[in-house]
Amino acid sequence: ALPILEAAEVFHEMENYGIEPDAVTFVSLLYACSHAGLVEQGREYFDKMTTVYGIKPSIEHYGCMVDLYGRAGLLQKACDFIYELPLRPNATIWRVLLGACSIHGNVKLAEEVKLRLSELEPSDSGDHILLSNLYAITGKWKASATVRRSMSSLGIRKETGWSMIEVDKIMYTFVAGGEQNEKTKQAHEKLRDIMLRIRIESGYIAETNTVLYDVEDEEKEDAVSRHSEKLAVAFGMTRLSKGSVIRIVKNLRICGDCHTVMKLISKVYSLEIVVRDRSRFHSFKDGSCTCRDYW
Repeated sequence: ALPILEAAEVFHEMENYGIEPDAVTFVSLLYACSHAGLVEQGREYFDKMTTVYGIKPSIEHYGCMVDLYGRAGLLQKACDFIYELPLRPNATIWRVLLGACSIHGNVKLAEEVKLRLSELEPSDSGDHILLSNLYAITGKWKASATVRRSMSSLGIRKETGWSMIEVDKIMYTFVAGGEQNEKTKQAHEKLRDIMLRIRIESGYIAETNTVLYDVEDEEKEDAVSRHSEKLAVAFGMTRLSKGSVIRIVKNLRICGDCHTVMKLISKVYSLEIVVRDRSRFHSFKDGSCTCRDYW
């Protein structure tokens, strides 16, 4: 909860010095509260923004509040909040709630939210994938396959996931299942050693619940072990000097298995890994992540 402590401290310093907070200040505060799971504190800041400082909430503030409730598992409260908004919720607002449904495994509400998103942005591949994965995680394999087929029939293509790492001022890009070359060969070889070590030393078991059900278990494990962020980290471990922070940029949300693997690598190898995915920054150190497994 360090970011919210820092944000709150700066905010109170601003108040003490008579510096008027603006709309951006409250976006930062609400964002920090949502990622720390501090619902009551976030609600207090939201109310203070309007009652004390007379700042009219924007769609960004409302989005932070939906995220605040959603991340805390208060899904119905988040949904009610959206329906009570004084303006029409956009796709981003609904997408925040869909993400919360995915985190907490609420299929029924996720289906309702997806209908809303289909009216606003019907061709967004991320929404389809999120719902499909939620079905898979909850064992609804037929429903998951139906979503995938509908994507195909509508001509919606899944966005290709990639991860980038900088080594010696050169940017290297990795794609899951991409073409083989000296760079990827090196990464795959190192990754095999890494996966074996974390299995032995930490009891790692691959999280394969979002991989298609008609695939053999060994193939499922192989599929998740070749995700681009794992390859990028493995490559960094072969090229960067010992003790260097490994920094990765990823265009999609990091999956649960990769998140677990990053934590284990940071612990077993005494490394610090920073991943910037579509949702947020993740800083892995000593077997834990700054997101507190909440992203």
